[in-house]
Amino acid sequence: MSTTFTANQYGIKEALQQLGVKEINNGTSTGSINFGGGNPIDSYSPVDGKLIGSVTTTTKEDYEKVIDAAQKAFKAFRQIPAPQRGEIVRQFGNKLRELKEPLGKLVSYEMGKSLQEGYGEVQEMIDICDFAVGLSRQLHGLTIPSERPGHVMREQYHPLGIVGIISAFNFPVAVWAWNTALSWVCGDVCVWKASEKTPLCAVACQNIIAAVLKKNNLPEGISCIINGDYKVGEMITTDERIPLISATGSTRMGRIVGTTVAQRFGKSLLELGGNNAIIITPSADLKVVVPGAVFGAVGTCGQRCTSTRRLIIHESVYDKVRDAIVGAYQQITIGNPLDQKNHVGPLIDKDAVNTYLSAIEKAKSEGGNILIEGGVLEGEGYESGCYVKPAIIEAKNEFEIVQSETFAPILYLLKYNGDVENAIEIQNGVAQGLSSAIMTNSIKEAERFLSFAGSDCGIANVNIGTSGAEIGGAFGGEKETGGGRESGSDAWKFYMRRQTNTINYSDELPLAQGIKFDL
Repeated sequence: MSTTFTANQYGIKEALQQLGVKEINNGTSTGSINFGGGNPIDSYSPVDGKLIGSVTTTTKEDYEKVIDAAQKAFKAFRQIPAPQRGEIVRQFGNKLRELKEPLGKLVSYEMGKSLQEGYGEVQEMIDICDFAVGLSRQLHGLTIPSERPGHVMREQYHPLGIVGIISAFNFPVAVWAWNTALSWVCGDVCVWKASEKTPLCAVACQNIIAAVLKKNNLPEGISCIINGDYKVGEMITTDERIPLISATGSTRMGRIVGTTVAQRFGKSLLELGGNNAIIITPSADLKVVVPGAVFGAVGTCGQRCTSTRRLIIHESVYDKVRDAIVGAYQQITIGNPLDQKNHVGPLIDKDAVNTYLSAIEKAKSEGGNILIEGGVLEGEGYESGCYVKPAIIEAKNEFEIVQSETFAPILYLLKYNGDVENAIEIQNGVAQGLSSAIMTNSIKEAERFLSFAGSDCGIANVNIGTSGAEIGGAFGGEKETGGGRESGSDAWKFYMRRQTNTINYSDELPLAQGIKFDL
């Protein structure tokens, strides 16, 4: 893989150099086992539209070298005791602490999220490393009573092998870390296909872990990257040598990946679209509602899978909540995300801008009432053409556009009447099932929302917004969100294969279920 870069705005060139992403002319990227012989991918920043750098893509020949290295590394890595594997992850987390500022700055510049969110994403990497280090001493199985005398049953977990990771542009480093930190302590090795929209973030992460592996005399194949578009993704989804594919992206992509992997009897961990709602009840505290709803809707310019798309507001407080949200939007500052005075940065590219504009027009055509007009910002500071105004639209849940996920800062206001069950029905009345929230001071409403008849999402929050998950809990959703779980809790089990053992320590051979087989 070759990398070149030209940008020196905002200290980005220095940040890249700190991260080991140096200009190389011999076709090899420092710290990578991948020799990219394909065409270059140019990475343009949505912040100012300027070229940051180029990364060459992975050819089929390159790919075979990567998989061969990963297979060889797995045979060695799985033999290392889990706590020692945890030590590698601990060192990786410490390197991230040292490099939090340059890596966070690169995330902000290449993806377009605010600098605070860029730093927060790297902190999320550090947090999952800390979690995984502790986990490395807790990969526990079970001891199960046997119905047969002189027998004991056990359940244990073994490494899977190669974990293929397909990540999206909106979290260009954190989602990879969620998967790799757990994979590594479980004894797996990883092959990462990062988004072609944020390739330099992937190169930077690879350089960081490669340095840690080299210091510990471990094979580079423990962590590999491949670059390119969906055709490169197809290489790992169709590869029977990769038992698990963890893919983050659109529902459309997930259908393709899930079907392809299932056909070869592999495992897939899918984190797909969200159409997340906050229910606002009559007892809700506006001091909590406003920041929770506004950050959920406009944070990362609406490009989170957990972004708030819908506010479901009780009719008795609808006008008050609507006016408060509209007033808060007047205070939002939009501009260069590396300037910490700004709340909202750009969309990832002009294709995203066109999708945003089309969604607003679709909402209008279906009868939506525009409260905060959207549009593309022009003039000084907006030269990239990717800066847009967060929009608010009064709508109905049955609108086709409301039923869809638009990866942009468009917030739909919906009205409900009657009991909270009516709001829950509206919230659940979409195909996606990732994140949900309720704002209420009624314990009855909160518990109904969290009950088996309540939210059908993988994440259900009370008096906080839909975005901003902590790594301690399992992250993922239901329905068209894919059903996968990453990050905390017992998500580690998906990265291992389960094995049941029965041990006979008696002098007899009784059969299960009392079956007699006398010879």
